[in-house]
Amino acid sequence: MTRFGYFLSCEEHDPKELVRQAKLAERAGFEGLWISDHYHPWLDAQGQSPFVWSVIGAIAEATSLPITTAVTCPLVRIHPAIIAQAAATSAVLTDGRFRLGVGTGEALNEHIIESRWPPASERLEMLEEAVELMRELWSGKLVTHRGLHYDVDNARLYTLPDSPPPVYVSGFGKKSVELAGRIGDGYICTGPAAELVEQFHKAGGEGKPTQSGLKVCYATDEAEARKTVHRLWPTQGIQGEASQLLPLPRHFEQLAEMVTEEQATASTPCGPDPKKHIQSIKEYVDAGFDEVYISQIGPEQDAFFDFYAREVLPRVR
Repeated sequence: MTRFGYFLSCEEHDPKELVRQAKLAERAGFEGLWISDHYHPWLDAQGQSPFVWSVIGAIAEATSLPITTAVTCPLVRIHPAIIAQAAATSAVLTDGRFRLGVGTGEALNEHIIESRWPPASERLEMLEEAVELMRELWSGKLVTHRGLHYDVDNARLYTLPDSPPPVYVSGFGKKSVELAGRIGDGYICTGPAAELVEQFHKAGGEGKPTQSGLKVCYATDEAEARKTVHRLWPTQGIQGEASQLLPLPRHFEQLAEMVTEEQATASTPCGPDPKKHIQSIKEYVDAGFDEVYISQIGPEQDAFFDFYAREVLPRVR
């Protein structure tokens, strides 16, 4: 049976608000949390980008829900040995309810440390080595690693959970989905892509959990909801590889000027009609995802949680 969680947007909300939303999500009946890991928001209009590991620590004490990063890039901005320590500590704080979602990242967040942005094939190599290194550190042994991309000298993690945190690998193209099936404990995607679930299963992911997520915008007025989406997330209408390659929010703002309201909201249910929200969520269920995470765009968070607790979650279940 599909489980439904809430997707916390670090791009839109400050850390205290994210913790408050996590508590509201649990109260509304959501069964898990996704949380984004960014250094920059996509647009200045979104306005936030707190350090995700601090927020996870606070959420761990505020709720009993499982938490997944969607997703962390353990390649450039933060060395995988440090991510391994952060993930282990998060797993301890959550009593094993933490899942480390990883991916090959975006220049938007990673270029702050290294202006050279590796091509996709190299980033996949880096991700595989990073996951291998993190798992080695989670053994609790003294680790010295001399790899193609990373070096570690006599490192040992002392604070460890009873079991290593599961690693869920994000993937959208054939090579990344195959990597997810081969090395991941689970799979992360966005969009109701049944073909990617099937590909993940064939690549070694049969029986492993699959997660996906979508954005919605509840408001009492559908036209206002559509305007909110167009103002805060026009990037949903940007196609191709730009999301991986552009380094600054202003670059996305320049592209977003060409995105119409219709393009920005094409995949986002807007307004107060529960049928539209349920229909969109059902596409993810029908695609075969085990867990579906929903993010409310904009400031109407309290009304959204009331609406979903009353009108949506009981019916999608």
